[in-house]
Amino acid sequence: MKREEWLKTGFVNEPVDKNIDLKVAIDQLRKQKNVVILAHYYQTGEIQDIADYVGDSLALAQWAAKTTADIIVLCGVHFMGETAKVLCPDKKVLIPDLNAGCSLADSCPSDKFAQFVKEHPGYTVISYVNTTAAVKAVTDVVVTSTNARQIVESFPEDEKIIFGPDRNLGNYINSITNRNMLLWDGACHVHEQFSVEKIVELKAEHPDALTLAHPECKSTVLKLADHIGSTAALLKFATKSNAKAFIVATESGILHEMQKQAPDKTFIPAPPNDSTCACNECSFMRLNTLEKLYNCMKYEFPEITVDPEIAKEAVKPIRRMLDISEKLGL
Repeated sequence: MKREEWLKTGFVNEPVDKNIDLKVAIDQLRKQKNVVILAHYYQTGEIQDIADYVGDSLALAQWAAKTTADIIVLCGVHFMGETAKVLCPDKKVLIPDLNAGCSLADSCPSDKFAQFVKEHPGYTVISYVNTTAAVKAVTDVVVTSTNARQIVESFPEDEKIIFGPDRNLGNYINSITNRNMLLWDGACHVHEQFSVEKIVELKAEHPDALTLAHPECKSTVLKLADHIGSTAALLKFATKSNAKAFIVATESGILHEMQKQAPDKTFIPAPPNDSTCACNECSFMRLNTLEKLYNCMKYEFPEITVDPEIAKEAVKPIRRMLDISEKLGL
């Protein structure tokens, strides 16, 4: 297939020989080209298993910032690849499918957010990592769900803060810090779709199960939770808890790692409102496959690029987040 056609599809749409052992082939390419494969917890289990590092957004940024690899392959969504590229401008950053976007990032167009910031002078701008590099470029400090509370609390109580783009996470942070941050009205389609009624039914069916919820969920879902935390925090809680069963209200990809670390426990995905689905998956995350990962490494395409002027500004709030996280031991 010609490169022009690759550009149209957003990935190398070339059939992979069925006789190829993809895991072996990917491992060979990793060694030959000095590649590091970073995968988010929301990727499929087979991609998580072949990655060098698996983690949440904070961990992926931390690993990207420290890697000595020549090529970073980010198995996640587009904004994660942008973050890696901004942190490592001299490295080649690849993503298996450029179409792997993010509904939360899409809910915050950079031009509209920049105008919103301009209309509120004197405010410190805190942006969730689930944003484009252009949004980060008009941000003072980036946060993830792992460090959002601690970073918000690092500012004086009377600090005027704009928080974007996730209104659910912003509302949650406001509620536990007694802040009154001005919130951008964005949301993640996966975490918006959890069914309160079905979670209540699951709790009745599994009375001994604890309910775990990501702070991107609606407040009505968070009220049902026994523990609220980032993806990494939910994983840590589940593996260390004495409980034997958990109802998990976040993208179902995390259940793979939960089951690996605690094979004797039961993990039940919280369902969305769609009655035909038993679990809640991010369609963008699932665009990445082993076949696309193999072609991506073989042809070193698609490559993530960020405008140098945007990258120059976007790296500042990301570095600030990493510095604060390191000082806080996160």
